[in-house]
Amino acid sequence: MKKTLPIIITLIGLSLLGLIILQASWLNNLVALREAQIDSKIREANSIVASNLSKEIYNSNGIKTTRRLQGLMFGNDMFNVLRPKTISEHFSLQQIQQKIKIAFDNEELKKIKFEFAIANSAGDYEMQTDGYAKNFFDSSDNRRFFSVIFPDSGTELEGLSVAQHIIIIIPNFDNQVWGSLFWIILGSALFSIIIIAAFFITVKTLLTQKKLSEIKSDFINNMTHEFKTPLATISLAIDSIKNVKVQNDPIKLLYFSNIIKEENIRMNKHVETILQAALLEKREMQFNNKKIRVNHTVASVIDNFKLQLDEKEAFYNIELNAVTDIIYADELHFKNVISNLIDNAIKYSKERLTIHIKTYNTNSSIFISIEDNGIGMSRETVKNVFEKFYRAHTGNVHNVKGFGLGMSYVKTIIDAINGKIKVESVLGKGSIFIVEVPLANNDA
Repeated sequence: MKKTLPIIITLIGLSLLGLIILQASWLNNLVALREAQIDSKIREANSIVASNLSKEIYNSNGIKTTRRLQGLMFGNDMFNVLRPKTISEHFSLQQIQQKIKIAFDNEELKKIKFEFAIANSAGDYEMQTDGYAKNFFDSSDNRRFFSVIFPDSGTELEGLSVAQHIIIIIPNFDNQVWGSLFWIILGSALFSIIIIAAFFITVKTLLTQKKLSEIKSDFINNMTHEFKTPLATISLAIDSIKNVKVQNDPIKLLYFSNIIKEENIRMNKHVETILQAALLEKREMQFNNKKIRVNHTVASVIDNFKLQLDEKEAFYNIELNAVTDIIYADELHFKNVISNLIDNAIKYSKERLTIHIKTYNTNSSIFISIEDNGIGMSRETVKNVFEKFYRAHTGNVHNVKGFGLGMSYVKTIIDAINGKIKVESVLGKGSIFIVEVPLANNDA
């Protein structure tokens, strides 16, 4: 697992990077293709509008009767007969705008914004939209399209300098091209994010599995050691009992019998711990919740540890200051929670152990604080201390036994009574565990 994990992560990472590069290249080509497509369609729409305007202007105004009137007209009067109305004389700005919009709609350019103007043969503007002048000179962001409005072939005006121009400007052309691809780009970005998220989840899962595998290996090693020691002691005690001298000495016989009994009890406790962990994981553990007094429970647990504390010559300070201390919980499991926290303080202590235990109230909760001056915990240990099977590295302390189930059990029980637990610790300076439990009521 140690060798294959980096290879798997590297391969997945390279695949993801390659996929992103290919997707970026595809998107770039798509934008270029879409730009050319929109450009072509705008030119086509502009040409269609120019052609339609030509037909409507030059095929009206009596152009086809000019041959009959030519013999009657002289000088400028002849020109007035031949000159048709200009576009501005025939159409309003809104009508031209509507024609362009229809042409754009027919070319599937409904969302493309535009400005336009009509210019005569001398280059003077006959009409223009409000934003035309502003956008005309910005050729870097905008794109211009020209079409000449010629007379139809076959009309008597063909060849005369009466041609007009329609000029269409597309503001922020590139942005509009990207905007036309919005849903495609959004979909592409969304799937890219999903792939990247899947990659990180996969890596995180692999790392978690690796960590879990290591924790379970440690658990098996600890369990083997915890069972091996009492079994070896029992085996030695049984061998001693077989000795004739021991059998004839009631005191020695009782001594070795007690060793067997104590080690058997010790193994039963280990088995019970593992079974409780299994029940907690399956959420099958039964709780006999009732009203209990926290101060009394804490005091009784401390009494059970007095021999150990005295043996270590520990200094312990108890401040049961909580005025209201009734909670709703399973008394046995709650005692085990306090017991585990005190036991941990003793296990991971230094030469001169100091423990401060206190209770105090807020309006709706009671707090139990257990502070020690032990070896403390690193940030990683604080982060993982409540995980099942996790055991802190104890440095030079090698006599700490257990399966790494105690803190997981504590967290589960506290959660079951809707409480909270947090830990603050500095490596080498000690730890403080603070348990918060909601009060049952204010009755004594």
